Amino acid sequence: MTETDASLTLFQRQRPRRLRRSEGLRRMVCETSLSVDNLVYPLFVKEGEGQPEAIPSMPGCFRYPLDRLLEEIEQASELGIGAIALFPVIPNEYKDRRGSESYNPNGLIPRTLRAIKQEFPQMMAIADVALDPYNSQGHDGIVENGKILNDQTVAVLVKQALTQAEAGADFVAPSDMMDGRVGAIRQALDAAGRADVGILAYTAKYASAYYGPFRDALDSAPQFGDKKTYQMDPGNGREALKEVDLDIEEGADIVMVKPALAYLDVIDRIKEHTHLPVAAYNVSGEYAMVKAAAQCGWIDEEKVMLETLTCIKRAGADLILTYFAKEVAALLAR
Repeated sequence: MTETDASLTLFQRQRPRRLRRSEGLRRMVCETSLSVDNLVYPLFVKEGEGQPEAIPSMPGCFRYPLDRLLEEIEQASELGIGAIALFPVIPNEYKDRRGSESYNPNGLIPRTLRAIKQEFPQMMAIADVALDPYNSQGHDGIVENGKILNDQTVAVLVKQALTQAEAGADFVAPSDMMDGRVGAIRQALDAAGRADVGILAYTAKYASAYYGPFRDALDSAPQFGDKKTYQMDPGNGREALKEVDLDIEEGADIVMVKPALAYLDVIDRIKEHTHLPVAAYNVSGEYAMVKAAAQCGWIDEEKVMLETLTCIKRAGADLILTYFAKEVAALLAR
């Protein structure tokens, strides 16, 4: 060591490594800690009975018939998970151009909500509000002459949200990105005496290529074109703040960014912009990439899974919808 090197070392009063020298010390000064309370578990429910149906593009995820779904929820509850998000697999014969099955009071989601609330009254149930699982065209809105009709779609979404609220949903979650739907749903819920039902708004939902496995799971891929006329352009960040302001004005209780990993900057911007809770959706493509790389032996799945969700929380997410929920909850309980 030269005299100059020794001098520099002598006067280096701040040494960040001092706070990294042991596991206990690192835990003590950790800025972001992931908790099971941050997790929301998305689940796919289908008609019928029998064994859950594996989703090839989402290893470890299944389409559950109702009785098996309740078993899965019981396991999630035992791990400390307090919230689930429901997504329906609708048979083609129930689909039409207006998504009429979406507001059938005896449809799959209302029946599922009633069963969940009977068996697990403390489990927070979040119901997706969108037409793509019910629409024969695979779009989130009513299609006419190749265009997605905004206001006509909102009228159907209101019916869907009211049906879900009546069935026991704690939150309705409009994921369609139609203009004005949050306000219309809030007004309808309040008028129906359902002021206690919350709205988790998909506020900044991007027209992303990360949704492919999810669309496989629901068989809900658009039959023509894409969703770029209503979902956000991946190149836009400031626009997300405009969507936040609109959703807050219209009555949203929680705002969400989807996807999460490629949009950490958007999560951060929104967190700084609002005092509402911020959710983020760790979507199917993000999940599938980790699973595929782990199966090939290229990454340590547990470490990457925990790092991914911790980083989403660090960016500002209070809640994280993730298919990893059960696995992460089990790891956190160790």
